[in-house]
Order: sequence, then structure tokens, then C-alpha cells
Amino acid sequence: MLNLTYAYKINPNPDQTALIEQTLEMCRKVWNYALRERKDWINSRKCRVNACSIKSEYIIPADAPYPSKSFQEKALTVAKKTNQELKSVNAQVLQQVLRKLDTAFEDMKGKGFGFPRFKKFGRMRSFVYPQMLKDPLGQGWVKLPQLGKVEVIMHRPIPSGFELKQARIVKKASGYYVMLSLQLDVNVPDTSPSGHPLGIDVGLEKFLATSDGELIKRPKFFEALASKLKLLQRQLKHKKNGSKNKAKLARKIARVHEQIHDTRKDFHFKLAHHLCDQGGMIFAERLNLKAMAKGMLGKHTLDAGWGQFLQLLSWVGWKRGVYFAKVEAPGTSQVCPECDAHVSKDLSVRVHECPECGYKTDRDVASAQVIRNRGVSAVGQTVAEIACGRDASGAESLSLGGTERSRKFLKAILGSPR
Repeated sequence: MLNLTYAYKINPNPDQTALIEQTLEMCRKVWNYALRERKDWINSRKCRVNACSIKSEYIIPADAPYPSKSFQEKALTVAKKTNQELKSVNAQVLQQVLRKLDTAFEDMKGKGFGFPRFKKFGRMRSFVYPQMLKDPLGQGWVKLPQLGKVEVIMHRPIPSGFELKQARIVKKASGYYVMLSLQLDVNVPDTSPSGHPLGIDVGLEKFLATSDGELIKRPKFFEALASKLKLLQRQLKHKKNGSKNKAKLARKIARVHEQIHDTRKDFHFKLAHHLCDQGGMIFAERLNLKAMAKGMLGKHTLDAGWGQFLQLLSWVGWKRGVYFAKVEAPGTSQVCPECDAHVSKDLSVRVHECPECGYKTDRDVASAQVIRNRGVSAVGQTVAEIACGRDASGAESLSLGGTERSRKFLKAILGSPR
């Protein structure tokens, strides 16, 4: 099953805008009510009977069931019959809010995420229509439940054969967007390792170094607009709470943050395509980005956005039929890529020079070459075999490689992979 999500900007009329805002506010209230219900139940069972607080304590009957997803969904159905506010919003949209809250609790227990938090006014930014109407797409419009036909800017066509499964309305500083989830009943072949291998090493001095010797300068996305952002935030501090001027300035700050995000993501996409143009296999380090973001250089690490870049590189590689994999990171800067000798050096040393074989190159390029060597070893080949296009026996490989096969298949479905 092939799933894609296409994002388009929409231009709702004033009535549709009011309905979107009303739906977002109602979703926020349902989220907060359901979270309060779960939190009270958990707090009422935190302490033992002989160790309750003498000041205040949550008291809920012992036989009261835990407010699970199914319990809250049934309660929401009953409440909609009498509550006019709930009646005004699509029932499936509100049910999706409860499912999202349940997922947040599951992630808290299974993935170690934090406890779900309440959302203050204006913090609910999106909602989902899980089922679409008949013939939902037209020339320049999309038909959504309750909203009807909404003007949409179709900057790229929907691929033929895909079925529209659901739509998510997202509110951003620059306007409203619709995320269309598309589905096609087809199995996409996995990309097999073949072609020219490319190792990449990410860093802060240079954003990226490749095993072929290319060095990519690191754009400072946040620092470029930091002074403007600092000035606006200083002005915001002196505005009166609840005033129109404060809300207007807050929207201006949000647009600056969105500009930083969009500039970073655009750079990541273009660089990912640039790397996929150069090789059939790309290997990167498996980094602990969460720990790195908490370090002394955490601000610069978050500004670089390595996690987003590697995720986008994996997606672009899959779409274009380029094999992508991660290798273990320890020791990549302390090993010679030519003779595997241990060459100890601290961060101040920016040139790799091996005392054993005499190989000399940029430190980051040497690390990228070590990553490349580890990657091709992991897939059961050598750098020489892949570079010359021969198999282990030395015979020319005449079969259609996995990279070319995947590229042809996806191009037939989606059109140009670019």
C-alpha cells in the first residue's frame, strides 16, 4: 500500500473561516475536558488510603471505570444530544481528538514521552476529517464535510489512480492549509543497494561533508533572523494582555518563525536531491540527536536540523530509488579510511593525516569515507566492487539494479521523481 500526503494552501471565505475557528476551539475544549477526566482519575489513585493529603485530595468512587478511549467516545456521543456547541461540529472530527489523546497516553507509556498537556486558547492548530464526501476534488476546489467547496491552490496535480482517504485542516501563521492523505493499492519494491556509494558526515563547522570530497557550508537559518525576532519579542513584552496589538504582534512573530522553518526545510530538500543525483547508495551516522540538542552547542544543533534532514533524505532516496542506511557513529573521526589505522585527534585538528599510510585529507571528508566503508561492508560488498560495477566474482553485472527498478516503478506512478 502506497500512502502519500500532499499539502495545499486553501482560501476559505469568511463563513468557512469562522467555522474552521469554531471547530478548532471545540476540539480544544474536548481535548482539555477528556485530559482533565483522565488526569483526575489517575490522581485519585496515586496515594494509599492511609497516606492522603491533609489539605486536599481527588476523590472519585473506587468502582468508577478508567476513562479510556471507548468510554470517552460513548460519553461524547451522549453529550452531543444535549449540548448545542458539540452539535455544531462534525462528530468524527471530535472522535479523532479523543483518539489523538489516547495515542499521546500510549506514547507516554511506551516511548517515554511527557504527560499530555492542556491546550490554552489558540493552541489547537489542526483537526482531521477521517472520511471524505463523494467526488471531493475539482478544478481549484476541495469539498469538505460541513465546509463545502473550499478554494484550494493546486500547485501540483494529484497523481492519477490515488484515492483521497482523509483531509487535515492546519492553521499556520501564513494562513490555512489542507493535508490530503492519498492511497494507492500497490506494492512498491524495496530499494536494493547498488550503484556508487556515498558517505555523509554532518557537522557544525560545515553542514555536510561527502566521501567524494564535497563540503557544504552550514546556513545559519535562525541567526539570520535572530535580531529581528529579538526586537519583536521585546516589543511583545510591553503589550497589554488580551489587546489586539499584542495578538497582531504575536502573529508577526509566528510568521518569522515559519519563515525560518520553511527556509530550513527548503534547503534540506534541495540538498537531499543534490546527494541523490550523485550516488545509488547513501550512508549516514546513527546519531543520538536528543542528547546532542541538550549539550553546549544545542542551539546550533537545533538550528541545523539534522534529524529533519536525515528523515527527508531517507524519503527522497526512497522516492528516487536511492538506497539509504545508517551506520554506527563511534570512532568515525579516529580511523583512517585508507588503511583502518587508529589516528587519534581532538576537535581542534581539522586535517586527517595518517602516520601509517600517509593519507591526508579534510577531517570531515575522512569521516564520511569511513562511514561509506562501514555502509558498503554492512550490505556485503566492497567499495571497489560497487565502483566498477562488478560482482564478487569479477564479472560484469548485466541485470537491472534495484535502484533503477525502483526509480522506473515510482516514475510510472508519480511522474518525475523530482
